[in-house]
Amino acid sequence: MVKVLLVLLCLVLPWLAVLIKEGPSMKVLWAFLLQLCGHLPGVVYGIYQVVQD
Repeated sequence: MVKVLLVLLCLVLPWLAVLIKEGPSMKVLWAFLLQLCGHLPGVVYGIYQVVQD
């Protein structure tokens, strides 16, 4: 259930979903920078990080 909510959050703010899942790390910075480059790359990266075990 938590993964589903995080994936839905990835559609809006991918860096926030990665922050909730991973905590403060370089992955959050990458998700933020990718979202600045274009929303879609940030979403794809965020979903990848959230569903990865």
